[in-house]
Amino acid sequence: MIIPGKIKVAILIGIAVLALACIPLIVQLKFNFDFENFFPEGDEDLEFFLEFIDDFETDDNFLIIALPSESGTIFDTTYLKMVRDFSAASGDFPHVDRVISLTDIQLPYRTPFGIAARKLVQHDRPDRFSSDSLLLFNSDRFIRRIVDEKATASVVFIKTIDNITIDQSTELIDRIRQYMESEEIQQWHALGRAFFQVEISRSQLVELIRSTIISGLLVSIILFFLYRKGKVVLISLVSIALSMLFFLGFLGLTGRELSVMAALYPVIMIIVGTSDVIHITSKYLDEIAKGEKPDFALMRTVKEIGLATLMTSVTTAIGFASLFTSRIAPIREFGLNAAAGVLIAYLTVVIFTTLWLSISPNHQLLRDDKGRYFWYKWMNWLYHLSTHHSKRIWMVSIGLLVLCIIGITQISTNYKIEENLPRGAQVTEDFYYFEENFFGFRPFEVAIIYDEGENATDFKNMRDIDRLEAHFNSYSSIRSVSSPAGLYRLLYQMDRGDLMGEERFPPDSATYESLQSYARFAAGIEPNILMPANGQRARISSNMDDIGADSVKIISQSIEEFIQRELNTAVADFRITGTGVIVDKNAQYVRENLLQGLGLAVLLVSILMMFLFRQPLMLLAGLLPNLFPLLFAAALLGWFGIELEAGVSIVFAIVFGIAVDDSIHFLAKYRLVRGRGHSVDESILRTFRETGKALCLTTLVLFFGFLVLLFSNNPPTFTVGLLISSTLVSALAFDLLLIPSLLRWIESKK
Repeated sequence: MIIPGKIKVAILIGIAVLALACIPLIVQLKFNFDFENFFPEGDEDLEFFLEFIDDFETDDNFLIIALPSESGTIFDTTYLKMVRDFSAASGDFPHVDRVISLTDIQLPYRTPFGIAARKLVQHDRPDRFSSDSLLLFNSDRFIRRIVDEKATASVVFIKTIDNITIDQSTELIDRIRQYMESEEIQQWHALGRAFFQVEISRSQLVELIRSTIISGLLVSIILFFLYRKGKVVLISLVSIALSMLFFLGFLGLTGRELSVMAALYPVIMIIVGTSDVIHITSKYLDEIAKGEKPDFALMRTVKEIGLATLMTSVTTAIGFASLFTSRIAPIREFGLNAAAGVLIAYLTVVIFTTLWLSISPNHQLLRDDKGRYFWYKWMNWLYHLSTHHSKRIWMVSIGLLVLCIIGITQISTNYKIEENLPRGAQVTEDFYYFEENFFGFRPFEVAIIYDEGENATDFKNMRDIDRLEAHFNSYSSIRSVSSPAGLYRLLYQMDRGDLMGEERFPPDSATYESLQSYARFAAGIEPNILMPANGQRARISSNMDDIGADSVKIISQSIEEFIQRELNTAVADFRITGTGVIVDKNAQYVRENLLQGLGLAVLLVSILMMFLFRQPLMLLAGLLPNLFPLLFAAALLGWFGIELEAGVSIVFAIVFGIAVDDSIHFLAKYRLVRGRGHSVDESILRTFRETGKALCLTTLVLFFGFLVLLFSNNPPTFTVGLLISSTLVSALAFDLLLIPSLLRWIESKK
């Protein structure tokens, strides 16, 4: 069907108007970085944790501000006044529940007239700094929790509201920054959920802009050297830009939020759109170069390349959509969004690019050079290589398969928080500062649930809690341990009138019972978050160094063995929990969902290929060469020591979805040529000459497109770019070298 020129122009104008309408929707897009989103849904440990925090509070509702002393010591009146003033001001900041600092802590002690309290550090009594120092460093209660080991910095502990949102976090962090600027406080460090949300979101926005600009420039350069015609390059770039606008508008219209993986969207849209543009444009230019009229060239392009490109877009979308099997919400959303983006790019390119090309004069599109002969020569060389060295190709492939299997056995899932923090960012520097000078960020807890008739305040039960806390302290990677037993150790120390002495748990039940009357001081000494009023539950709370998920699992098993061996499990259930433990379980689900998702993707792609080629053996030619890139990508993880975690797992879906595209284009062209009556070898040769060039060009674009991610400051994004760029080259090599051999074998079986 021939479309009149006026209708073509009207459609193009309509597309431009629709693109303008997307701009207000794009402005409404927001970033979302909530740790809860990365919890594996449907997990029994997660359900227990959510029930557990109902009785207590979340373990990440804190914001810690470290204030280093410019004089080199915290025992300085000017410094302590600064800490006191900031602590007092913080209580009035938005979304803050409570504030504790070095100048706020008071310790009880016995006097002849009753119980009194004294400040841990008296900021206005320099003459007492020496004794305060001895008291402060006499116990592990405060070291690396309130002050560092060298007494050069202290922290202000700000308890925020539970489940603080990113907007609330932004408001709080901005207020802290305003205070620091007004008081001319130059050195300070932050750690906590609110700070992470704000800084990671800002980092993602920078990543999004950077990746878009770099990808756009790179594609422009490639298209210029490919076509050498300004009109063709302009059409291609506008098509790609429209695909991006429509995709972002779709996200805004559907109310989607941008997660930590949003920086991948521009790269995916640009390179997928570019791939479609190259296939469509190259076919159209080939047709008009033969002397065909624009409308006929348009129809043939849509008929021959449009269908194949549709199938490749669907298979790529299936690859992304396979991530829907993940239990982790951000990965599911990324997969569905990316799948929608691939289809949006296809529709935009097929409609907009073909219409604009068909109304453009031929002399603005065609160039007269020897570029086609360059590709003609190389495609002939690849054809002869696949024909005369088939056995060697298969032997090399089998050798690579063995090496890949060896690499796969080395894959680690020892996930670390630091590996997901942006390089060179303030949030990362502060994270390392706290890891080195104070306590770790990763929460680690044990929940204790007592049977009916039992109570945590019973002497025998509290003594078990004290023993378990002491066992926690035996691990060098576990810091800042707190439990209800810690309060009784301090009260016993006070009762002896020996605040400078060693902390010990009450030796007998009589002494323990005598300390119960001092419970009214508990709120001022230890926050009442370790045991509810009824005493039916208790918690041992701590922070752990960022040693990795697998290492945490080993420590957890050791603690569970201690509990079973040393504590009375007949009266209570001891269970390791905490946000860190829940997130670590992602490693297990990543492996499971990866296999499920890929299995589903292979099944759906197989159905599509059966529908397209209608011959079972063609599935072998379409799928077998694409299993090698998957194995190669997995082997790279093992060879380079890259941990398999949630962000990296998306590599396999992307690799499979895109790698299958080349196979479909090659096989579709072969079937078309073979159907015209040509021999097997002649059909393969013509396929190399007509489709091989486009495959090489699109792979070149994909390679450099994903290589743009190497400019990312986000380690998972960097890893994704490195792995995909490397494996896509291997996918092209396997397609062009293995598929011809498989086709000859399949034809011999007919």
